[in-house]
Parts: sequence; C-alpha cells; structure tokens
Amino acid sequence: MNQRVDLRITRRTALALTAAIAAPPIMPIVKAQSANAQSWPSRPVLMIVPFPAGGATDTLARTVANAFSSRFGQQFVVENHGGAGGNVGAGLVARATPDGYTILFGTPGPVATNKLMYKNLSFDPEKDFTPIVLIAKSPLIIVAHPSIPAKDLDELAVYAKAHPGKLNVGYPGNGTLGHITAVLLQNDLGISMTGVPYRGTAPLSTDLLGGQVDLGMDFMSTYVPLVKDGKLRAIAVTSVRRVADLPDVMTVQEAGIKDFEATAWYALVAPTGVPADVVQKINDATNDFLASDKGKQTLKTFDMLPAGGTPADLRAYIGSELTKWGPVVKAANITM
Repeated sequence: MNQRVDLRITRRTALALTAAIAAPPIMPIVKAQSANAQSWPSRPVLMIVPFPAGGATDTLARTVANAFSSRFGQQFVVENHGGAGGNVGAGLVARATPDGYTILFGTPGPVATNKLMYKNLSFDPEKDFTPIVLIAKSPLIIVAHPSIPAKDLDELAVYAKAHPGKLNVGYPGNGTLGHITAVLLQNDLGISMTGVPYRGTAPLSTDLLGGQVDLGMDFMSTYVPLVKDGKLRAIAVTSVRRVADLPDVMTVQEAGIKDFEATAWYALVAPTGVPADVVQKINDATNDFLASDKGKQTLKTFDMLPAGGTPADLRAYIGSELTKWGPVVKAANITM
C-alpha cells in the first residue's frame, strides 16, 4: 500500500525558517550578561558579628562595614547573632553559601580556640572557614587592687610564692581569653592563684575597685582610665610591644617570659569554597582601611594594634594560636 506524505510549506513558514537560520546565536550574549550581573558584589553583603550589639568588637565591625560599603558601592550589613561564646553566629556563616555574600567578623573563640573547649561544636573553624585577613589585635592587661604590694610582674611572682593560695584573679568568664591567659601566666611564673570567673567586664571591674578580688585579667579599654586615675595598678600588658596609652607599663615579655603574647584579635573569614577573587578584594579593602586615617583613629580609640597581611598570614596565625592554647586548655581541663 503506497502512502503519500503531503508536505505543504506556506510562505509564512518559509520566511520564519529563513529568519531563524539567518539570526545570530544568542547564547553567548545571555551568558555574558549573566556573568556581569554576578560580578561581586552585585547585591548587599551580610557581615555577621557573633556577639551582641555594643562594645568594641561590634563598633569596629560596623566601621569596617561602612568603609567597605563606600569602596564597593554595595551595602555591607552587620547582623549580631550572639550565643555560646560566638558559636551561634559562626555556625550560621559556616553553613552559608560560599558566594562571598556572607562573611564573619570573628574573634579568637569562634574562629579558633572554641574548638579546644566546646565538645559538641557544630562546625570546625579550620575546615569550614576560609581565612581572609587579620584586622587587629587587642592586648590584655593585668591589673591589681592598690592593696596588693606588687608593682610589676617580678614582684607579683615573689609575693605569690611567699603567700601561696592567698591571691585570686578575676576574668570575664570561663573559657575567655582572660581565663586561659591567667592559666598560662601562672604556669610560666610558677605560681598558683584562685580563679574567679565573672559574667563580663563590668562586675569584674566593680569588684576590683572594691577590693573583693585582688587581680584582674581582661581587655584594656575599661581599665586604662582607672589605672591613670590611680584606682587600679597596672602590672603588665600581654602584647608584644608596649601600648601607647600606658607607655610606662612593661610587657610580659619584658618581664622575662620569652615569646609571651596573649591578645584578642579580630579577623574576617568566609565559608570554605568562597571564590579566591572575592577573598582578595576583601583583603585589599581591609589593608587599605588599616592604612587610612579613619582606620588608624578607630583602632587607637579602642587600644587596638593594626595587623593586616595576606590570607595565608591569617591561616598561619590561627594555626599558631591553636598550637599555643591547646596544651593550656587541656592541662587546665577547660571544657564548655
């Protein structure tokens, strides 16, 4: 049985086919437009601070975010997500899409040392974060109530050894940098003091002024005016070099403890997998901010020391912090 297929091509169909064949391909144009739309940053960037609003960390983060907003022409929005020593906010960033639109303004705990103390941490900062840049360091200060006769670290060691078990030292919470620094210092000096954890700096400084606690191990900003007014005595600072606001106060290293450094630090990290060019853009912007008059003045206000450097520098620094504090935390059995 013969079958005939009747193909009827109308004039309209023929014209449409001709136009389609003659038309240039459109896919490369679409792809180019898409790539341009996705150049970073093409929309607001979320900067998470893993602590409540207020205080030096939050203020520095907002100043950096404002500088970035001006530089890149997109808003860098700071959101505070406190809780669990910074782990709540850090966990949000660790689980975020690694596209450069969520970054963490971190401190030693959530970026490094919390993994040494928290048994059930939901993320691993070494594996889940890409280092971007170290922004600044903030030294601790060792202060004493005026009733304590020691004027410096050498005299403190002598007094503590002559009066074993008499001295106590306060710090703003278990697992804080003040806590583990107090442990490290006692180990290096060969002395023993009773640790007294407080719920933050305010109650600690109040009890120091009242003489309810002998010594304090805490960040500097609250204590500089109290030292200058003679209400408390500065024993030493924990930075590598002396601080401008207290030029007569020696460092722990100057007192004879080699390579001793215990500083809070502030760094930017992003979820692992973030594009390398985004990391470099943020790194460059941060280093430029630190070199600016605004950056210098902001750090001076909070007695912070500028850092900067490359992403590789930050990665190496985090590794050195874990190496330093790991044995201290383990020996003191500090768990959270």
